[in-house]
Amino acid sequence: MPELPEAETIVRGLRPYLTGRTIVDVAVLRPDILRVPASDFADCVRHRTFLTVTRRGKNVVSPLSGDRMLAVNLGMTGRLLHFPELPGAERAPGHPAVRFSLNNGSLLVFDDVRRFGTVECVPSDEWSERSGRMGPEPLDRRFTAKRLQEALTTSRSPVRNWLLDQRRIAGVGNIYANEALYQAGIHPRRPAREVEPDEAVKLHRALRKVLRNAIRAGGTTLRDYRTADGQRGRYGTALWVYGRDGSTCPRCKSTVERTVFGNRSAFFCAGCQPDAEHPR
Repeated sequence: MPELPEAETIVRGLRPYLTGRTIVDVAVLRPDILRVPASDFADCVRHRTFLTVTRRGKNVVSPLSGDRMLAVNLGMTGRLLHFPELPGAERAPGHPAVRFSLNNGSLLVFDDVRRFGTVECVPSDEWSERSGRMGPEPLDRRFTAKRLQEALTTSRSPVRNWLLDQRRIAGVGNIYANEALYQAGIHPRRPAREVEPDEAVKLHRALRKVLRNAIRAGGTTLRDYRTADGQRGRYGTALWVYGRDGSTCPRCKSTVERTVFGNRSAFFCAGCQPDAEHPR
């Protein structure tokens, strides 16, 4: 599933093309990705202008004229692609769900193979209320190591699961949670409240570093994710543990392992991330 770096990369790619552009028409090709009837969605976005393109957590969010917000959650395989003109068959996305026609002749297409993503147009105050239920942005200056440590102490959940909870922290998914925990030397099963203050500082630093590096690389493409211009993310070659079970840890030469809990795979190095409750 696209996470914060992928959503941020898409936002930065789309912003120059969409800001100030008006939606002159919209074609809903797969109405199951909407939460309202297609006609209601079309009426909500048609003739509105993109004021900018931003992000909240894993969501691409665009304030529109008339006090509306266009909110796109990419789900597992969603892609937001911009085309200067109607693409030919060789460049056309294979699973378009919504196609926006803009007043300069360009197109914005939401393409989603598995259609777990969502596209919504909602009043701005409704989006603000929803955003308020999300956790802090990990790259925000107000998200400090102290704030992270204090929040961790309130939960018995495994720290990997805690990081994935969008009510705790917005935008972090399984890829970057695993990578940050590896760099901080914390086992993913460790109860969040057992993370020591000095370890919370390391985790805070590691998480922000991983996310920033992934953004610089345009995100991580494992299979379906693409940037706004259709390119693959380049961070996959920099992953230390995620998806690398059976390979050698580049630090201590132990074997990278995979375990499953909370219905999600976790990847770790037993040498660098010791687990006191589940010794080898």
